[in-house]
Amino acid sequence: MSRSIDREGINADIDDKSLELNTPANGRVAPPLADRSKPYNSGKGPITDAIINFFRLKGQHRDSEALDDIATQVSVYGGEHAEYYKPREDWENIAAFDPDFRWTWREEQKAIRKVDWKIFTWILLMFLALDIDRANITNATADNLLKDLKLTQADYNLGNTLQNLGFLLSELPSQLISKRLGPNRWIPMQIIIFSIISGAQFWLKGRASFLACRFLIAAFQGGFIPDVILYLSYWYNKNDLPLRLAFFWSINYIADLLTAFLAVGLLKMRGIAGRSGWRWMFLIEGVFTLFIGIASFWFMPQAPTRTKSKLFPKGYVTDREEKIIVNRVIRDDPGKGGMHNRQALTLRMIFNSIMDWHMWPLYLIGLTYNLPSFPVKNYLQLSFKDLGFSTVNANLLTIPTTVISVFNIILISVISELVNNRSFVAMTEQVWFLPCIIALESLAKFNGWQYFAIATILLGFPYVHAIHVSWCSRNSGTIRTRTVSASLYNMFVQVSKIIGANIYQASDKPRYHKGNRVLIGIICYNMVILYPGTWLFYRFINKKRDKVWNNMTPDEKADYLETTKDEGNKRLDFRFAN
Repeated sequence: MSRSIDREGINADIDDKSLELNTPANGRVAPPLADRSKPYNSGKGPITDAIINFFRLKGQHRDSEALDDIATQVSVYGGEHAEYYKPREDWENIAAFDPDFRWTWREEQKAIRKVDWKIFTWILLMFLALDIDRANITNATADNLLKDLKLTQADYNLGNTLQNLGFLLSELPSQLISKRLGPNRWIPMQIIIFSIISGAQFWLKGRASFLACRFLIAAFQGGFIPDVILYLSYWYNKNDLPLRLAFFWSINYIADLLTAFLAVGLLKMRGIAGRSGWRWMFLIEGVFTLFIGIASFWFMPQAPTRTKSKLFPKGYVTDREEKIIVNRVIRDDPGKGGMHNRQALTLRMIFNSIMDWHMWPLYLIGLTYNLPSFPVKNYLQLSFKDLGFSTVNANLLTIPTTVISVFNIILISVISELVNNRSFVAMTEQVWFLPCIIALESLAKFNGWQYFAIATILLGFPYVHAIHVSWCSRNSGTIRTRTVSASLYNMFVQVSKIIGANIYQASDKPRYHKGNRVLIGIICYNMVILYPGTWLFYRFINKKRDKVWNNMTPDEKADYLETTKDEGNKRLDFRFAN
């Protein structure tokens, strides 16, 4: 029998006997690994499988008999060099780590389904709380917030800029706090703080209080997204995350839809106790999100092996399901066992992660990819009002965009996983933007309904943010880099929002010709240079490493794994996703 480690660090040469890997200490032989030749579901979780089955994608389903096959796939823990990939001894899930453990596809689906319902669903609710307090400012503008507070369009632009600056400045510090305290502690604290500030907007007096609140709300919201992504990486493997992140970011649109409906009723409270409707909206929605933040202390367990509590004495999953969750995640990415989830990052770790130039192309994508959507979205309700629509209709007209967007973000994420490509699939967003911006620029004249049609199509774009974030996570290679890269990517996105908030200027009203021409230039840069260049960049590195790795003898590979100081995506056995 011969074995060698392939370029990804897993067994490449496997004969029939090697299907009986890892004989336990008690002498029992572990069940054989799954036969990959049989038809089966994507293996990416019940959500992905449900969507694949919905679209009737041929060859992508698993028959009922195959569900009882052993789901355990060949990993670095089944090879002769497994000792070089062991998790650290203080890893929070070390008690459930077992290279000899086997389970079936049916058991795996059941375990992941529990994670979806008990962990991921609560994550979605927390994100909804954040987005309600972040998105309701646009609904308030339709109720004369600017006039009531004697604000100019420049003041509103500055408020949006400070909001994005708050996000930008807090991304990395929040992630570092989360890494030290644990996401299950820090995330609920964040929600409580920004909910109180958001509700306090009921007492806004003028320009100064408006600007201060916009900045402070964002400052305590800024680290939420990278904190959550890091938390989810403890529960899901790299194939699970992309589609779930698509559902995660669909909350942006669901929040827009929900706040639009809520605004229809809450803004009609204008006059109660002599207060404006938007004041009541901020207060009521702030109290609602505050309750979610308080409850999150009980509904966010620390880790898969720490789900038992006084509220849930039996835990979220059984002991066997706990082992399934832990072992499928660590076998998929051994780097996740490299740090404790409450271990702080040192300054050197932070510096090394920031200087990881392999991640820089993804940060550049975060800077420009979504710029064309921001100006139109920021002024959507105001534009509808200027074109003669009432306050109620200005909010209701945003609903079609929301419905289209939710469908598109999930569809584009499914396509990306099915074709195993991120760069060119993500570029679809730019292809969508281009004709819409050209229409806004070139049409000589349009009425309210024509603008509604163009804006609805433009803002219904296939949002590829989930693909980008998953891309960053896959290419990070270590927990420390994953921690920092999630923040850095989002920081570049926030810089993008600051730029986008200032592309449309009052001097360029009402058609914003200069701004639209700038957007067309950015779209062409993304399509011609940025996305193709990123694809070529990662393809070149992979081919270069392939050549070096494949020319090494088995002994040379073993010596490299034993002695190398390379970590994460610097290792020769690491392959970048492109």
